[in-house]
Amino acid sequence: MSFTDKLVLWLHIGFAIFTIGPVAVAISATPRYIRQRDLAVLRYLSRTTVIFTAGSLLVLIVGLVLAQLKHDFSRPWLTVAMTLFVVAIVLLVLVIRDQRRAIRALSPAEMPTPGAAPDENDGDSGSAPTGSGNTGPQAAGASQQGGEAALAAAHVASVERGRIAAMGGVVNLIWLVILVLMVWRP
Repeated sequence: MSFTDKLVLWLHIGFAIFTIGPVAVAISATPRYIRQRDLAVLRYLSRTTVIFTAGSLLVLIVGLVLAQLKHDFSRPWLTVAMTLFVVAIVLLVLVIRDQRRAIRALSPAEMPTPGAAPDENDGDSGSAPTGSGNTGPQAAGASQQGGEAALAAAHVASVERGRIAAMGGVVNLIWLVILVLMVWRP
């Protein structure tokens, strides 16, 4: 093995360690923080997933260069590993989409506040006297709509949490299968 081959192999291993590890941790931790409704951490995990998913493409690129240098493209284990890697990247793109949906669903800017009046502009804005007490059916309807919107947002976040957990598990399993293929080389 020449120096160039060794250098490319070390780059491949280094990129794998420093990009796939963090993305695996980020997607595994996301469901917990969706359940806790911690938007700051969710935004951080989403950013981490995007950055390290893009970085993990370097693993594939350097792996392709290494396979070209060693003339290994005809090996079945390499074809399987590359195919699984592409499947993992596609699943990671879906995880990123679901993370963003969960963040949007949990974001307070997206949810109406309970008790707020609906955004109906009937031309009478400002005509009600102060102190008239908006506790009638209109205020109760607005509160009910706000509660329904909050329940719908919680449901969306719960669905996304389940999808992220499932796809994250599959992605992490794919990484393990690729690792086995790289070491075992049938």
